[in-house]
Amino acid sequence: MKKYEITGMTCDMCRQHIEKAVRNVSGVDVVSVSLLAKSMTVEGSASDKAIIKAVEEAGYQAKLFEKDEMVSVLSNEEEIAGLKKRFLWSVVFLVLLMYLSMGYTMLDLPLPALLEGKYLILGRIQMVLALAVLAVNRKFITSGIRALSSAMPNMDTLVALGSGVSFFWSCFILAKMTGMTGSVWSAEEMWHFYRHSLYFESAAMIPALITIGKLLEAYTKGRATDSLRYLMELSPRRATIEKDGKEIVVSAEEVNIGDVFIVRPGEIIPADGHVIEGNTTIDESTLTGESMPADKTIGDTVRAATVNQFGMIRVMADHVGEQTAFAQMVDLVMAASVGKAPVSRLADKVSSIFVPAIIVLSIGTFIGWLCKGVMTEIALEHAISVLVISCPCALGLATPVAIMAGSGIAARKGILFKNGAALEICGKLKTVLLDKTGTITAGKPQVIDICPASPEVEVEFFRYAYGLEKLSEHPMAVAIVAECENRRISAYPIQKFKAVVGYGLEGVRGPFIIHGGSSRYIGQFARIPEALKEKEKAWSKAGKTVIYFEKSGELLGMMSVADVIKGDSVKAVADLHQLGLHVVMLTGDNERTAKEIGKIAGITQIMAEVLPHEKEEKVKIYQEQGPVAMVGDGINDAPAMARADIGIAIGSGSDIAIDSSDVVLMKSRLTDVAKAIYISRKTLTVIHQNLFWAFAYNIFLIPMAMGLYSGLTVSPMWAAAAMALSSVTVCFNALRLNRMNCCIENENSTKLKKERKKEKRMKKIISVEGMTCEHCENTVKKALEEIDGIEKAEASHETKQVTLVISKEIPEDILRKVIEEKGYQYKGIK
Repeated sequence: MKKYEITGMTCDMCRQHIEKAVRNVSGVDVVSVSLLAKSMTVEGSASDKAIIKAVEEAGYQAKLFEKDEMVSVLSNEEEIAGLKKRFLWSVVFLVLLMYLSMGYTMLDLPLPALLEGKYLILGRIQMVLALAVLAVNRKFITSGIRALSSAMPNMDTLVALGSGVSFFWSCFILAKMTGMTGSVWSAEEMWHFYRHSLYFESAAMIPALITIGKLLEAYTKGRATDSLRYLMELSPRRATIEKDGKEIVVSAEEVNIGDVFIVRPGEIIPADGHVIEGNTTIDESTLTGESMPADKTIGDTVRAATVNQFGMIRVMADHVGEQTAFAQMVDLVMAASVGKAPVSRLADKVSSIFVPAIIVLSIGTFIGWLCKGVMTEIALEHAISVLVISCPCALGLATPVAIMAGSGIAARKGILFKNGAALEICGKLKTVLLDKTGTITAGKPQVIDICPASPEVEVEFFRYAYGLEKLSEHPMAVAIVAECENRRISAYPIQKFKAVVGYGLEGVRGPFIIHGGSSRYIGQFARIPEALKEKEKAWSKAGKTVIYFEKSGELLGMMSVADVIKGDSVKAVADLHQLGLHVVMLTGDNERTAKEIGKIAGITQIMAEVLPHEKEEKVKIYQEQGPVAMVGDGINDAPAMARADIGIAIGSGSDIAIDSSDVVLMKSRLTDVAKAIYISRKTLTVIHQNLFWAFAYNIFLIPMAMGLYSGLTVSPMWAAAAMALSSVTVCFNALRLNRMNCCIENENSTKLKKERKKEKRMKKIISVEGMTCEHCENTVKKALEEIDGIEKAEASHETKQVTLVISKEIPEDILRKVIEEKGYQYKGIK
């Protein structure tokens, strides 16, 4: 497959024209042109020369480009700067032109003294100003004429014809006035007779208004290509390989299959391979998006672009260069980003019929009036009116203005649409794919369950666990340390700390050797009772990681650590279902954990243990059923997000996920996914309304411009006013979006709202005996707050009381059971 940079495209008709031209080249099997990406991909045996020639003959430019040129090609900064410049100059010339053409006649504004009575000079100045506006916006003219000459007229063709005919007709009238002045009428008489036949302001206003629409549209284009630059920066640069018994530093591209390279702590792995010496922990978040580093030992596979965290390892290269998993992920993101065409504007879709029809109607109007025996000027005036009144200013503004308004209200809600296409497509979604880690769940492990071996060793259990884990940088250790700090526990000082990769931790305190880790590891040093083993099975079944601690053969206790579901995930999934969307969890995590999280979140369809490139394949499968959104926060989600019709990134996620997305949830709330879709649907409704009214103006006023209504006609001047009115109408209609209430609760979940009204926060005070210190307080507090319905618990060993803030009635038996299970005495409710 070959890629080409395409320049000169302005609308979807241009894209269709290029595809048609290249498709006719011998040897071309598949061709796809992206208007947004300004690029074309071609599959087949055709030569580059033949393909480029076909594009140039169609009136556009093409050239081959390499990967490193991708970002500069896709950037639209130059386009926006150019449109800004064109718009500002258009306004400058147009204001002067409107003042000289209409200001002194309709608004009684004074003319400069130098122009008083100089009517022909006044007309020539108008001609020069109109010509200046046309010159500034000559791109519309050249594009329209080129499309017309290729028998594929587009929206630019109407702009060119409407402006051009108005301008040349005005020039003809001005020349006629010049020739007749002094022969029959005076200059003043000639001016007052013919001045209403000069339409220089109409000729200039048409391209100026279209430029506004193009500028608004350019503002809504996203910066999706930033993700490619970021991916390139993640690529490994150097490698330390062993050669002839020496260590040699080379570029990553120079590593060959079978080479042995050394990776020290903090270094990026340069190629895919397997460990032949050493143990370490690898940060694989660049590939998997998972927060927990992976333990690696001899025989384990490591991937390019991942980071070695602790030990030094020797690795034999298995896949290098473009064959590494990371390079393939880059290619997937690149291919999906370039190949994703923007939504074709409805106005461009109908232009293939609308534009030729208007041209035919204009010519027919001119001929028809001539056949009726009227003067040529009158016939031409009607023909110009048809062109001007049907000029698609409203059609051009209908979509971008609505998109800008919708984007504005979304931004105020913390939802960032990167481009107009994203806002449109969101309203058409059928399926939403959700990543698990960091999207549905918090993405940070937390201590969930705590079980000391006995009440007598509870304090020791926490202090040894804290002392051992605080020396480790593993995410699970961070979770345990955070839990201990929250309980205000002081750690025992641990010496001779050692991390046993793949098993656990070891340390010494005085005469005692302390171990922490899996049951397989701890079972070597202490006996684990069957009751705890059963509890471990239950915790593991729920997708939790279980960690034991022992002291010189004495079991201290066990904890479970897991990535917990976010507080808004359940409601987010319910909102998506309420909007009629198909919700699927797509994760690289194990099936057991994924199903448990899915059960809590309310997701019935789950796809677990899916690799990054497999996620992209799953997206393509669901796209057969309709538009798909991929919601994620990790780099591993980038290919799937790029391939999906819409990529939605959690704002707190990785930069690459955000850069690869079309929509960013700045508040990192999963509930904003449904809000984004709701806003999109409302915006699409406004777009359809705008297009309806734009066509309604044309359907009603074009016959009037043609003179088909008995006694009713419209001059090019009024035709231009009607055209401007249609543009103002669609803009005001789009502003209605600012009053939109995008809260999903206002539309759905009536039952939930009734339930919330019934819920009352209540306070209860219970008496508890046996608490002697702050550790006891924290134990009781944590146990009670795990009960559904208890929002907050505050315990005091001094007053022997616990204050509860509850949202629903809690049976007293449950309170008693929880308190007594922790080794304290429940004395009743006060």
